[in-house]
Amino acid sequence: MTQIEAGALLKEINSPDDLKKLGKEELYKVCDELRQYIVDVVSVHGGHFAASLGVVELSVALHYVYNTPYDQLVWDVGHQAYGHKILTGRRDNFHTNRKYGGLSGFPKRTESPYDAFGVGHSSTSISAALGMAIAAKYNGEKDRKSVAVIGDGSMTAGMAFEAMNHAGVTDADMLVILNDNCMSIDPNVGSLREYLTDITTSHTYNKLKDDIWNTLGKLPIGGNFSREMASKLEHSIKGFINKRSNLFESMNMRYFGPIDGHNITKLVDTLKDLRDIPGPKLLHIITTKGKGYALAEKDQTKWHAPGLFDKVTGEIFKKTFDTPQPPKYQDVFGKTIVELAEKNKKIFGITPAMPSGSSLKFMMDEMPDRAFDVGICEQHAVTLSAGMATQGLKVFCNIYSSFMQRAYDQVVHDVAIQKLPVVFCLDRAGLVGDDGPTHHGVYDIPYMRCIPNMIVSAPMNEAELRDLMYTAQLESSNLPFVIRYPRGEGMMPEWKTTMKEIEIGKGRKLKDGKDIAILSFGHPGNFAAAAIRNLISEGITPGHYDMRFAKPLDEEMLHEVFSKYNKIITVEDGTVVGGIGAAILEFMAAHGYKADISILGIPDRIVEHGSQKELHKECHYDADAIAATAREMMKSVVSVIQ
Repeated sequence: MTQIEAGALLKEINSPDDLKKLGKEELYKVCDELRQYIVDVVSVHGGHFAASLGVVELSVALHYVYNTPYDQLVWDVGHQAYGHKILTGRRDNFHTNRKYGGLSGFPKRTESPYDAFGVGHSSTSISAALGMAIAAKYNGEKDRKSVAVIGDGSMTAGMAFEAMNHAGVTDADMLVILNDNCMSIDPNVGSLREYLTDITTSHTYNKLKDDIWNTLGKLPIGGNFSREMASKLEHSIKGFINKRSNLFESMNMRYFGPIDGHNITKLVDTLKDLRDIPGPKLLHIITTKGKGYALAEKDQTKWHAPGLFDKVTGEIFKKTFDTPQPPKYQDVFGKTIVELAEKNKKIFGITPAMPSGSSLKFMMDEMPDRAFDVGICEQHAVTLSAGMATQGLKVFCNIYSSFMQRAYDQVVHDVAIQKLPVVFCLDRAGLVGDDGPTHHGVYDIPYMRCIPNMIVSAPMNEAELRDLMYTAQLESSNLPFVIRYPRGEGMMPEWKTTMKEIEIGKGRKLKDGKDIAILSFGHPGNFAAAAIRNLISEGITPGHYDMRFAKPLDEEMLHEVFSKYNKIITVEDGTVVGGIGAAILEFMAAHGYKADISILGIPDRIVEHGSQKELHKECHYDADAIAATAREMMKSVVSVIQ
């Protein structure tokens, strides 16, 4: 591995204490070196990219001004925290970022005392920082500061406003930094984006606001002129100039900015001033996602997490193959929904801020009046879909499995109770790989299976995904319908098959056998098929059943299985607690069957990051693990015969 060298100043910074030894004029060089180091490492080792480049100056300024880790920084979302990690003692290990056994791609409390809060999903930072600020006051730590860094995309989520609503009626000493770059992964949407643009471009407002701020900073505090009086004067004049400027201040969050987030001197001076102002406050900074790398500035979505690339030419390295390769499941979804929508005018698509990640972008491009990105608002996405369903529309609500956790009440209250036929396409179901525990889609089988009126399905390949989508949009499909599928590629290079209806609750027998039955759910059925090929060569003949549905179960098929086999393996890419293996145990108990059952899937613990292949092996449900389990179960048969 080529050793990547940090710049002359950066290589001497092993903690924020080292950073504080530098003069303010040297911070420009630190920023240049930090930005270059991120480019050097990510180009060779991969990871998120553009987001951290955009907050290099902010990362340096925060650790220069604040007494971290005593003062607590919460980064929202954590893929912008690479500079923070490098400055806080993890520079020499940064090349292990997102690799199996290496640094997490997000701040993580067990990794460093500088990571005040674990983050991966968006919009949690203000609530967490407010909690820390309230605790600091209660503990008598009057000098302890709490800072939340939140992107403008994350600010669209209701949780951010819930937190500000509470913060405004407290005297908690906290600062919210609004990192405004008009981007999450894809461009931001909604009226908040337009509002922030108005603030940013209102020259009259900003000129007078700066004059007010500068003047107030020079006025004597004390005597007959208090901070409270100064604040009221500032607030009144702002409201007079621009009534729309009071969104944050109407929530009693003192608003400062917008300022240039790439001017390190201005940032340092501003943060020093704000550090001494008590109470809840918000600093609005303007940054460019991908700052300092021209290609990333130009195409910020593409360079959010580009993979490995040539840092000089910008060429993104792609694997080349001699034969056609299977598409990603997300692309099969994206192209199939367009195909279906062309024939069924009632089909709509909804996604919360993931049009590229979910591939709903294909429908948004071709049918912009029937496909919507609603921002980072999973709860709204689900209830919006429910409202549309009451009017006879067939809505495909595409949400990552781990993000669907944020909208669980809406699934129960607004969809299932009312028996509304919303189609939930849960992308990234199972172990997602490098993003780790905040993004693993581990829990959706149990949390969907336990809800009445819910259909829960998973395709083994691209053809089944298309068939399930086709089935879900039929008029005869009149209940909420979950289709879960994994991150990454499927199994079929020739994937564009003729779609057909699947009987709801019916699985399929893929292979007859005599020794042991393997019951798979979803994509891991391909692992089972590979294991069976090896077992047959060893003289073991398993039967293989593709369950297709975790709810309703194919009871007819299960009666066949339990009547024929007394050794059964279940395989799923979800938690073994409450998953389809547990459902089959419930069936066995309810019908008085007896069999030895091994449930393979994701164990009852937090699984860290690594490649999907590495994690499948660790969690013991890849092809080798399935075969090994079958051999072990068959040993007991051999020993009894002997």
